[in-house]
Amino acid sequence: MTVNRINAFFVPLIVLSLIGCSNSNSPNAGTTGSKTVKLLNVSYDPTREFYSEFNQAFSKHWKEKTGDNVEIDQSHGGSGKQARAVTEGLKADIVSLALAGDIATIAKQTDLIEGDWQSKFPNNSSPYTSTIVFLVRKGNPKGIKDWGDLVKNGVEVITPNPKTGGGARWNYLAAWGFALHRELGSLEALKDSSKKAEVDAAIAKAKSFMGDLYLHVPVLDASARAATNTFIQRSIGDVLLTWENEAFLAFKELGTDQVEMVVPPMSILAEPPVAVVSKNAQANGTTEVANAYLSYLYSSEGQQLAAKHYYRPRNNDLLSDEQKAVFAKLTLFQLTDLVSGWDEAHEVHFKDRTGVFDQIYQADRK
Repeated sequence: MTVNRINAFFVPLIVLSLIGCSNSNSPNAGTTGSKTVKLLNVSYDPTREFYSEFNQAFSKHWKEKTGDNVEIDQSHGGSGKQARAVTEGLKADIVSLALAGDIATIAKQTDLIEGDWQSKFPNNSSPYTSTIVFLVRKGNPKGIKDWGDLVKNGVEVITPNPKTGGGARWNYLAAWGFALHRELGSLEALKDSSKKAEVDAAIAKAKSFMGDLYLHVPVLDASARAATNTFIQRSIGDVLLTWENEAFLAFKELGTDQVEMVVPPMSILAEPPVAVVSKNAQANGTTEVANAYLSYLYSSEGQQLAAKHYYRPRNNDLLSDEQKAVFAKLTLFQLTDLVSGWDEAHEVHFKDRTGVFDQIYQADRK
């Protein structure tokens, strides 16, 4: 088991809001022969600080390459809510959301994004990855080291609502994967038809574990950043389930010793994807710049900035040994070890009324 602990105290995290939504191209009167292109990147909560710096880097790169100016506005919120906002008319040129299912929803419900959007960029259009870890109070007074410790008597768990937040769904699925692995010994058994009875029994026990887990959750925030603020600013809960980069960001902002990070022995490989909102970009005349913007996430500078903001870059060869050592080693399972993809994950776990989450969350509160 690998456990990393870092001391910290909280200074409120920077909150960035949507600053303007204009996507029109307009000449830059101050620069002869150049133009200004405006992009809107609709993203999820924990990317605020990363994209704030990346946008500056890309703008500089694009200016040097083409002579044109590019201005990038950001919108942040729970990943599911952000996807709905785009579906309902928010004129994003780009989306960078917490999970592929949210972008797939936009593609299915509108003609804004092509159905094969994941083939447009490397690694299924996920330029960086993350995982789910724990933040605990200084000294780890409840002795939380692994997922099973979350359901001990007296432990309060802070995690967002998986019906509204992408990070919350990764939290949920990480816990679900742990519960199944504990019962089966290996997630490979889920795909072995000869072990159906064993798998069915494990699923029943996993549902019981998840029901117990959410009984330990005193409040369901709408997003990962809101949950972080509940844990840090409002001092509610004994443990926060959070993105790895959110945990590191807390330490960077906080500086000393009120919380610690615990990396469980096993967690899920979280792959936040990106896509050009093609129809909007075409209408705005931003297709070329929007594609270049997302491509730049895979560049040396883009990958370095991802690592700087504690996302795990796809190209580790670009990192020094010191940078690599920042990220704890742990066993990472994938979404496809649990289900065929996000469609099945939604149908089985997050669908209104019939999904496992609604079943266990509502039943435990009757």
